[in-house]
Amino acid sequence: MSGTGRGSFADQLRTSVSEFFAQYGVAFVMVASVVGSGSIFIATDAGVKYGYSLIWAFVGAGLLGIMAQDMSARLGIFGEPLMVFIRKKLGGRLAMLLAGVISIGAVLWTIELVAATAKGVSVLLGGAIGWQPLSVVVTVLAVLAGIANYDGVERLLTAMLVVLLGLYLLVVGGTSPDLGAVASGFVPSLPDAGALTLAASIVGSTAIWSNFFLESNLVERKGWTDVSDVPTMRTDLVIGYALAIALIMAIVVVSATVLRPTGVEEVRSFVAPGLALAQPVGQWAAVLFLIGTAAAAFNSIVPIMWVPAYLFEHARGNDANPDNRSFKLLYVVGTSVGVLAPVIASLTGMSVVEMIITFPAYNGIISLPITTILLFWAVNDENTMGEYTNGLVANAINLVLVVLVFALAATSLPGVFGALLPS
Repeated sequence: MSGTGRGSFADQLRTSVSEFFAQYGVAFVMVASVVGSGSIFIATDAGVKYGYSLIWAFVGAGLLGIMAQDMSARLGIFGEPLMVFIRKKLGGRLAMLLAGVISIGAVLWTIELVAATAKGVSVLLGGAIGWQPLSVVVTVLAVLAGIANYDGVERLLTAMLVVLLGLYLLVVGGTSPDLGAVASGFVPSLPDAGALTLAASIVGSTAIWSNFFLESNLVERKGWTDVSDVPTMRTDLVIGYALAIALIMAIVVVSATVLRPTGVEEVRSFVAPGLALAQPVGQWAAVLFLIGTAAAAFNSIVPIMWVPAYLFEHARGNDANPDNRSFKLLYVVGTSVGVLAPVIASLTGMSVVEMIITFPAYNGIISLPITTILLFWAVNDENTMGEYTNGLVANAINLVLVVLVFALAATSLPGVFGALLPS
């Protein structure tokens, strides 16, 4: 009888999971790219420098991400994917040029994510294997993960996010944070001018341009095709971003609770909080945090590198489907560039941390501003959206996002030039 019971429970669980993914799951693919090495570094930096004071900024950035992706999803439901819109409006040649310019950001992002994942694994192995050879293994695994069928990728990324949340919450519990102090971080405040710059970086690492393209493509695969599907799409976004922000907040809390009281003022590595946990909390916490850090970086690669495949397929006037050979070929070629991470590090003299800081900046300076303007144009085009164009409130929110995006680009540009130019 007990065997039957176990079978019944397993069947019920399998059915529940299948029913969940029949309705939801798109947002989990999206937010997998939100929780990466850049976000981990920024969250650690925020916790070290300002304690819990900037938790509100992560929550606000998550809300902006939801609203921006809601516009992208509505574009896919009522109109067409964003790059299809661009090709119709600007022509194939300009669409291809834009696809190329924007995709550079995704490739650079992938290079640093491969390096970050490999570095995290290397640290976990005690340096027995350097991150350079491990980067080849990481790239191969990312290629294999990305060419799996869409449903499989959706479930894999969701499972990894849930496991990550569990790992980080275990570590947070071990640090015994002051819950009252954590709650105070939900009240907006800016301790100094540097906090404003960091808040802009928080927006840039949470409201990610690649998701604006990806969401408008994946709604059709999910069967979201008319106005009745909008509530489901929005529920999906809220659940996905709630998970992502919970993950990031856990990192802020750990950094503020453990690193900040020790007098640490600068984060020199995205794995620093994991290493710092060993003495005050225990080796188990350090290991769990490092596993989560490496897994989060790896988890970001697939959704980010799907985007150039969608961009180029649509810019060429083709249907874009992750199951098609041409789509997979674009994904494999783009993702395989990750093996160049050690070569680039050697040629430029950059450390893994320097790549983590510098390479995603291209997205904040180039890819994100371009994408935000194009999305704003598309959701206000009556020929595309019909009666479902943006209303006054949605446009006001979009305008806030545009202003923040250009503020981020302006604040990032001097630092990027400083990092790239010889001293």
